Amino acid sequence: MSIIHLMINASLVVQLVMLLLLAASIASWIVIFQRGMVLHRAKQGHQAFEDRFWSGIDLNELYRDAPPEKESLGAEHIFRAGFREFNRLLPKTGSAQAVLDGVQRVMRVAWSREEERLNLHLTFLATVASASPYIGLFGTVWGIMGSFQSLSMAQQATLSTVAPWIAEALIATAMGLFAAIPAVIFYNRLSAQSNRLLGQYEDFAEEFHSILHRNLQGRGEREAA
Repeated sequence: MSIIHLMINASLVVQLVMLLLLAASIASWIVIFQRGMVLHRAKQGHQAFEDRFWSGIDLNELYRDAPPEKESLGAEHIFRAGFREFNRLLPKTGSAQAVLDGVQRVMRVAWSREEERLNLHLTFLATVASASPYIGLFGTVWGIMGSFQSLSMAQQATLSTVAPWIAEALIATAMGLFAAIPAVIFYNRLSAQSNRLLGQYEDFAEEFHSILHRNLQGRGEREAA
């Protein structure tokens, strides 16, 4: 008796459980490949931007060459948001600390948006990883209940009487694990990559904030002289 035959001839409830787990597995693999490509591009983009930022290029030129804020990503998005706020506040605010505080707030908001972008759909993987074994277990319990019902109605209890019910119950369990195991592995991996990138973005924001602070100090010293 093949697995396909068992799935086709399973009870309606167990078939629904299997279909749900199959759909969850397919959706989780789509998320895994999509988020993997997003994180890979984000890593490459961050490296390219940092190489240019630390090459000694003038910040005004770097800002002009950067894509529009809606199209910029990662550290480039944080830089663009912070530098725009810096240029906006500098002529209006006499306090250097007020300028730096405003820049820090804007960069924090930009960082939060990058966090949301990088972690998009990862909660779905976590849900599949945690829920799939229990959904499969529900199918298992239902299959075992069916086997006991078949035993109660049979005049003679034999292995062939309960074997199909037990088999479909075990298939439901296996499909639950089939959906959950890749989801939990790649959730941990993608989350670690996302957290690593977000840490690099945060480090860049701190370094950029320090650069602006030194620029303001130098400006103040020149004006005092």
